Amino acid sequence: MTQTVRKAVLPVAGLGTRVLPGAKTTPKNMLNVVDRPILSYVVEEARAAGIEHFVFIVGRGQGAIEDYFDSSPEIESILEAKGRVEILADVRRDLPKPGGMSFVRQMAPLGLGHAVWCARDIIGDEPFAVMLPDMLMAAPTPCLAQAVAAHGQVGGNIIVVEPCPAGEAHKYGIVALDGQDGRLNRMTGMVEKPAPGTEPSNLFISGRYILQPEIFELLERQGKGAGGEIQLTDSMAELMKVQAFHALEYEGTTYDCGDKIGLLRANVAFALARPDLADAARAAITALL
Repeated sequence: MTQTVRKAVLPVAGLGTRVLPGAKTTPKNMLNVVDRPILSYVVEEARAAGIEHFVFIVGRGQGAIEDYFDSSPEIESILEAKGRVEILADVRRDLPKPGGMSFVRQMAPLGLGHAVWCARDIIGDEPFAVMLPDMLMAAPTPCLAQAVAAHGQVGGNIIVVEPCPAGEAHKYGIVALDGQDGRLNRMTGMVEKPAPGTEPSNLFISGRYILQPEIFELLERQGKGAGGEIQLTDSMAELMKVQAFHALEYEGTTYDCGDKIGLLRANVAFALARPDLADAARAAITALL
């Protein structure tokens, strides 16, 4: 029987250079998609997958993240006094249960692997999710819920993947598979930015993972890799030698909100998916075009 995935690590300490100057004073993951911060959607996705505890890996100047997931008595009391019930519910929707969120400071930008390693004491000895908050996954069944279901089916480590655009595999981390039958397949390796024509598949590593706690021991001694940073994929490759990894091609659409056009696409797509905004959003977009 596989152990339940209860905790998720969200590395949010990045500078957001691709969305500057918007991320100069506002953490990039707190930029809005329609009327909510990007992180709000990611937390909602995680809760739908059964996540009970969130570990945010933060950097300097990101107190706005902690403040957002805290109560705001002044705002809430004003809304309550004015009878603004629906807005009050929206304001409170992301509040965690007491003790349901932890914030860990990453003292230096040493890479994704280092950020995940910073969560080791809170995660402990159990499988956990990693969610890259730049990536918004729109899906009828939330992406992480699909990954958790796959983990319940095969155990081990689950890496969410999706097809890359034709001719662009050299821009991504690509998975190698032991055959391809359906959406869930055993992995045999990973190749970071393979030379054109050498890619082992057309599936790239997206922004959701379920990992076993043994990854922390490997990250502990992991040297710097690509870009002079401690890379999560390097330790995943080591762990793959002794544990099973499966690639899950999830059903849904990904929006890279760490990119200006990706953030624009997400705003349009999520507005059009909102029953209360879709008609007005479509009319506004049509008028602009």
